[in-house]
Amino acid sequence: MSGAGPRAWPAAPAALLAEEWSRLPLWWPVALGAGFLTYFAQGEEPGTGALWLGLALVGVALLLAWRGWGLSGWGVSLAACACLGFGWCAVQAQRMPAPLSLPRTALEVTGRVAAVEQLPSALRVTLEAARWSEEMPPAARPIRLRLRDQDPLRPAPGEVLRVRALLRTPAPPAYPGAWDFQRDAFFTGLGGSGFALGPAERLGEAADPPAFAATRRVIEERVRDILPGPEGAIAAALITGSQSAIPPPAMAAMRDSGLAHLLSVSGLHMAIVIGLGFAGLRLLIALWPWLALRVDGKRLAAPLGLGLGAGYLLLTGMQVPMLRSFAMAALAVAGLLLGRRALSLRALGLAAMVVMAWQPAALLGPSFQMSFSAVLALLAVAEARPAWLAGFRSGAEWWRRPVLVLAGLLLTSLVAGLATMPAGLHHFGRLQLYGVAANLLAVPLTSFWVMPAGLLAVLLLPLGLEAWPLAVMGWGIDGILFIAGTVAAWPGAALLAPPIPGWGLALASFGLAWLCLWRRPWRWLGFLPVIAGLGSGALVTPPDILVSGDSRLIAFRTAEGPVLARSGSVAAFTRDTWLRGLGEASFQIAPPRGAVGGLDCTPGECRFTPEGGGGVALLLRAVPARRGQPAPPILAAPHCGQAALLLSAEPIRGRCDGTPRLDRFSTWRDGAHAVWLTPAGAVMESDRARRGARPWVPPPPVPRPVSSGAAAPPDDPAP
Repeated sequence: MSGAGPRAWPAAPAALLAEEWSRLPLWWPVALGAGFLTYFAQGEEPGTGALWLGLALVGVALLLAWRGWGLSGWGVSLAACACLGFGWCAVQAQRMPAPLSLPRTALEVTGRVAAVEQLPSALRVTLEAARWSEEMPPAARPIRLRLRDQDPLRPAPGEVLRVRALLRTPAPPAYPGAWDFQRDAFFTGLGGSGFALGPAERLGEAADPPAFAATRRVIEERVRDILPGPEGAIAAALITGSQSAIPPPAMAAMRDSGLAHLLSVSGLHMAIVIGLGFAGLRLLIALWPWLALRVDGKRLAAPLGLGLGAGYLLLTGMQVPMLRSFAMAALAVAGLLLGRRALSLRALGLAAMVVMAWQPAALLGPSFQMSFSAVLALLAVAEARPAWLAGFRSGAEWWRRPVLVLAGLLLTSLVAGLATMPAGLHHFGRLQLYGVAANLLAVPLTSFWVMPAGLLAVLLLPLGLEAWPLAVMGWGIDGILFIAGTVAAWPGAALLAPPIPGWGLALASFGLAWLCLWRRPWRWLGFLPVIAGLGSGALVTPPDILVSGDSRLIAFRTAEGPVLARSGSVAAFTRDTWLRGLGEASFQIAPPRGAVGGLDCTPGECRFTPEGGGGVALLLRAVPARRGQPAPPILAAPHCGQAALLLSAEPIRGRCDGTPRLDRFSTWRDGAHAVWLTPAGAVMESDRARRGARPWVPPPPVPRPVSSGAAAPPDDPAP
């Protein structure tokens, strides 16, 4: 293919593109990812015809390449990859079991323990084949339950538990366009979650526990016994991949200092484990002269080190960055055995295709995006090493190597930080300004102290000698926490910024790929979409009003910052998600009477005028009822013609011609809402309209009949 293509080009294009010919296949993973994104952007579930179209286009591309039309074949191959990605997602969605329909009342749940996680104050168990009635078959999806804080039972994987609990399906997005937990749970297989209302009861001893689950549990308990507090929780996270036990203050310090990536088992940790295994095995081979003279130590140690990495991958639950790193490591080992280059952009592209095929929804998550963006940029920088660098390295002066190491650490932190900035802005709305300084100190400490001690502790655990390496590991973690706390306390360490939209992230990601995959000077054109993507947040107008899926939380965007109107208990997670979406640090609380920003309240209503003018929204409040009497209904008629939108956390009775209303019935049917107030009226977007009819989106609720013949939602009709 590579030989036929350039001969078919005219002379001038051939001279320009010959250098790029070997880079063309690097765009196949990009096209595959575009197909995945197109699938998830659909409003209705598509069929699988795109998969067959993609296979047909593969044949066309091969035919064109065979006939000498290599460049045309490459263009068709991109379309083939996009169709294959689109169709593969549809096939995977059809293969997944349907979401569970969980009861809304308390009940007794029985199931087999698949995993046990330590939270800061309790245990969380994952139950497989769960039942909550005698006549029902085992649930096709697992259920995750938080046990009570004071529960004395310490379950183990493989045991059968019975516990009285309250179950809930995965939560819908906190606002239209927010992270979709239901989509994530659909593709990862989770059926729901809940919390125990009573003590858990063990019904049987452990039998055939899931692979590595029991080992993971034993390691976590032993680590926390020797290292209590946040050091033990972080040590367990680095060894087994579970971050659930890390206290919130430590997690916040790591996040604000730009060191949160050290807590997620990733390519760095996989590289350390495989590298340590490879180096240790080569040393052992070298110390055995009989073996060293008969085998190539590098070729023997490489697959054995990869096997150690495979064990670490299974122990940590096969998370996305680990899958990427292990796939690249496997390709590197294969290249080493075949005498080819170990690490390359082609290996990264193949790893990306493997991970996307394995976990389609992972492409939408920050873990995949930040992991692959960082490695893509680092490999591209490594490929572009200037000639003077080789001359600098060849010098004999002692100070050259320390300077190179220091410069390498600085460059690595800077390049990885810049490459992951678009995904960080999209998902978290934060910029860690001092991440380079924190990583300059914490990454070497993790690589040369913490992880080697942790690996040694795991290897010595069967012998009961893990205490002293875990203690050494704890000293290193203390140093990392000190660095994180110090850097997080610097002024402006975590700068809040309005999140960039999804299309802005896609634009920046395409620009990054353009920068990294080409070699000719036109690669620098990639800066244009990167800059446009980073600035895309300025082109998006945040909603003037947000209403939660249960109507208990209503927020207004005013000139003095966001103002929150509350009704009953408030979910802290929804509130915090709204703050990230608005790029704000805190809410003001709407007063019972008085004005704040553009919100003017009386006990019965609040009149909201958005900044810069536009329509007026009227928030109708329920008047407290006298003791022993029902609360008076909220009526639309007295307010007709007074506003562009009638808004209430309770049902509004009656209608006004030409005036839309947004009340408890609206959110019960269609989930959370976002509202923009314009001079032409109110523009509303619901979560259901945003996501469409997809397998992970619950169907519209059916009203229950009431005695009067009308229809009403259930007591707790949140979707």
